[in-house]
Amino acid sequence: MLLQAEWVKTFWTAPLVHAAAWSLATIAFYLLAKRLYRRWPRWWLMPLAVAPALLMIAALALHESYGDYIRGTGWLVGMLGPATVAFAVPIYEQRRLIRRHWPLLLAGMTVGSITAVASSWGLAWLFDLDAALRLSLLPRSISTPFAMEMAGEIGGIPDLTAVFVVITGVFGAATGEIVLARLPLRSALARGASLGVAAHGAGTAQAHRIGQTEGAIAGLTMVLVGLMNVSLAPILARMVN
Repeated sequence: MLLQAEWVKTFWTAPLVHAAAWSLATIAFYLLAKRLYRRWPRWWLMPLAVAPALLMIAALALHESYGDYIRGTGWLVGMLGPATVAFAVPIYEQRRLIRRHWPLLLAGMTVGSITAVASSWGLAWLFDLDAALRLSLLPRSISTPFAMEMAGEIGGIPDLTAVFVVITGVFGAATGEIVLARLPLRSALARGASLGVAAHGAGTAQAHRIGQTEGAIAGLTMVLVGLMNVSLAPILARMVN
């Protein structure tokens, strides 16, 4: 029995087996979460909330650390970089909208980005967070690939930034529709841009539930805000360091 237990432990800790197991678990939990959300579209069943929760339960049950998990799934995180190329598609598809409304889009994205960074810095200062946490918190309102890139540029911790992005997205999507119902925003441009700027991918998914046009605009502003923030990251790094 002891030899069998040792064999199981050796087999599980083998790098290839460990990586395959956690990678398959991540993909499986995400697909399960998507099915649940399609059937019961509630904010607490969003894939961004359910999949990490299931992974945390599995890690605790197996006595695995975050380091163990990320060593097995680092390739999934690495794919976020090449995936940013696909963000050019909504920009191209909505090029007429950009040409027609670029002053409004630019103003909204600028104000939204400044508000997000200022509120993050204010909260970090209020709770007296250390420098690494503070810098990791700043890019929380842009989509994960851009946020992790920006965090690295300004001296934050990209992995920690990814966690803040998920929390911001889930909270923004959960409260976005309620906030929009109480604000005098009637145009699809305003409603979609608000969700895309404030809650990135999760907000875009919520915007698609409101309407097709809102969803397209949210996706567009999410991409443009990400590009704008990454482009300005070197300037921000000089300001905060």
